[in-house]
Amino acid sequence: MNRKIVLQLERLVCLHNTCRQLHALCLTKAAKTPQKLVQSTSQTITTAQLCRNPCRSLYTKEDKYSKKHKLFPIKSKQEKQVVEIWQNMTIRELAKAMDKDVDHVYEALLHTNLDLDSLDENSVLSEEWVREAIKKSGMKLKWAKTKQEKVRENKDAVKRPLSDPSMLVPRPPVVTIMGHVDHGKTTLLDQLRKTQVAAMEAGGITQHIGAFNVCLPSGEKITFLDTPGHAAFSAIRARGAQVTDIIILVVAAEDGVMKQTVESIQHSKNAKVPIILAVNKCDKPEADPDRVKQELLAHDIVCEEFGGDIQAIHISALKGDNLQALAEATVTLAEVLELKADPTGPVEGAVIECRTDKGKGPVTTAIVQRGTLKKGAVLVSGKSWAKVRLMFDENGISLNQACPSMPVEIVGWKDLPSAGDEILEVESEQRAREVVEWRKFVEEQEKINEDMEVIEAKQQEHREAYRKNLESFSNMTWRQRKSAMYKANKHAMNSRVAERTETEDLTFPIIIKGDVDGSVEAVLGIIDSYDAEDQCELDLVHFGVGDVNENDLNLAETFKAHIYGFNVSTNKAVQQLAAKKDIPVKLHKVIYHLFEDMKKELNNKLPPIIEETIKGEAAVLATFDVTVGKKKVQVAGCRVQKGVLDKKLKFKLQRNGNVLWEGNVTSLKHHKDDVQSVKTGVECGLSLDKDTEVKVGDEILCVEDKEVQQEISWDPGF
Repeated sequence: MNRKIVLQLERLVCLHNTCRQLHALCLTKAAKTPQKLVQSTSQTITTAQLCRNPCRSLYTKEDKYSKKHKLFPIKSKQEKQVVEIWQNMTIRELAKAMDKDVDHVYEALLHTNLDLDSLDENSVLSEEWVREAIKKSGMKLKWAKTKQEKVRENKDAVKRPLSDPSMLVPRPPVVTIMGHVDHGKTTLLDQLRKTQVAAMEAGGITQHIGAFNVCLPSGEKITFLDTPGHAAFSAIRARGAQVTDIIILVVAAEDGVMKQTVESIQHSKNAKVPIILAVNKCDKPEADPDRVKQELLAHDIVCEEFGGDIQAIHISALKGDNLQALAEATVTLAEVLELKADPTGPVEGAVIECRTDKGKGPVTTAIVQRGTLKKGAVLVSGKSWAKVRLMFDENGISLNQACPSMPVEIVGWKDLPSAGDEILEVESEQRAREVVEWRKFVEEQEKINEDMEVIEAKQQEHREAYRKNLESFSNMTWRQRKSAMYKANKHAMNSRVAERTETEDLTFPIIIKGDVDGSVEAVLGIIDSYDAEDQCELDLVHFGVGDVNENDLNLAETFKAHIYGFNVSTNKAVQQLAAKKDIPVKLHKVIYHLFEDMKKELNNKLPPIIEETIKGEAAVLATFDVTVGKKKVQVAGCRVQKGVLDKKLKFKLQRNGNVLWEGNVTSLKHHKDDVQSVKTGVECGLSLDKDTEVKVGDEILCVEDKEVQQEISWDPGF
């Protein structure tokens, strides 16, 4: 037995030493051999358990240690998405570069001082806001490699250099007749061109062109330009002054210098064009040509008889008196000016007027300034080009060529150019397309730059307002600040919706159609002067040249617009369709009639206002109480001082100029009889519908409410 015990003790000592060695091994090589350690430890613990060794707890701790320091695989750091950016990035482009939708960009910029309401998908963001959106989206930016963009070559067409003086030949003068409305310009033009259209007078020729030639008995030719005298056509007069050599200023002898007379003088000074004074209506008894000349001195128009260099011709356009002298004076001045032009080389000219013809398409009236225009020539004007198919003179006669100073009607334009545009001849159709594309590109770039300036100004304004708003919250806690900002934003949103609803109710959409570009220009010029947006917003939906067509009706139906036509017509099918769709189409031949009609419609859009009219006045002479049932009622004894008191109308109680009560009377009596009305000088008693104390000396007013139509405050100037 003793030996067995000794063997067991030796065995325990051996196991104990083994445990100590394993413990040391655990402390030094645990990280290198975790699995081996765990296996050895587990075996030792099992043996120790059998031997009931006290070092069992030691292995348990080592097992925990190995679990605590167990190595896990290292996760690779997630890389941020890279977004390529560039200058002048739009919201849509940024969203596409971020692989997100547009709303994501708006959300990223939501709590910034950027005014999101003023932006849309095509709005350009500055670099600051692009960086902010990318940062808040958890991404990083990278500038896109700048393409070595070649500076786009200027493809524009330009005038050719001045011609060799040896190539110049005399040309007819281009003369523009200007003056105030109703001073006789049209009559003068009719007298000047009478010999040119005498053979076709019975046919009732309509003058489609704003320029015509006059051939004098001496063989000299003069090209006349017709400009309207109405105030609305200022731009047309200015355009005529720019392409003319001589201006004939027509002034009525009995009226003298008027507003458009002064404006015409200013146009001639701006264009540096000489003037010939034509004093018209000298056949009238009240004519006073000397007064006209003296009035013109105030505008630096000094006639020859006053020591100046302005020729003054007394005429009567109605009777045709002295017109030959006017023509000779024009030719003499043209000789002094030595007007010459080069009839060779590419054509240069100017658009006087343009219109859309049903059979010919876009048509322009032009003056040839250099070169000789022929059929088949390729022309560029503004952002349009043409291959000349047909040419006509002022009488509708077909032409094969047009020389300098010759007015001509050109057919073959792809689009309608603008009146006043310069005409240049180019080598080919391909070259014409290049010129038009370049001009459109330049216009787009200018528009982008203008938009950027507006956006930057609005952003700066918004940042300033935001900064001031934050300063007002500087003394608040963050909770107070959040609450105040929430209330302010909520109030702003509510007021914005109310404003939008109000403007929608008071909007007058219109569509403008004119016979020629100049007419549309004149109408739009007056519309630009509209200054009554606070009463009713005038919304110009569309404008164009030509007759009213189905497309105009479709637009009018969509926007609930009125169509106004100036010197245009509508065919029967369009009239029937307009009547069927209940679309108002207003056609006018006189410009001020058009705007009188427009003002009338604007007035009808405005809500009526309530005006009070005093129908009678009475003075309170005495007051007393009467018993009605169980209630005491105060009665005012009055005498009607003025007008009539009518029980059906509204009454007011006035004391020392202040209104104390407003309502109806419950009773109106004369002596003991109930009456409906009381006239001037008659005494009566009345009681009010409200318990209001009435005193002697008070005034009782009988008033009538009447709805009165408002009038728009806009003055078109007629």
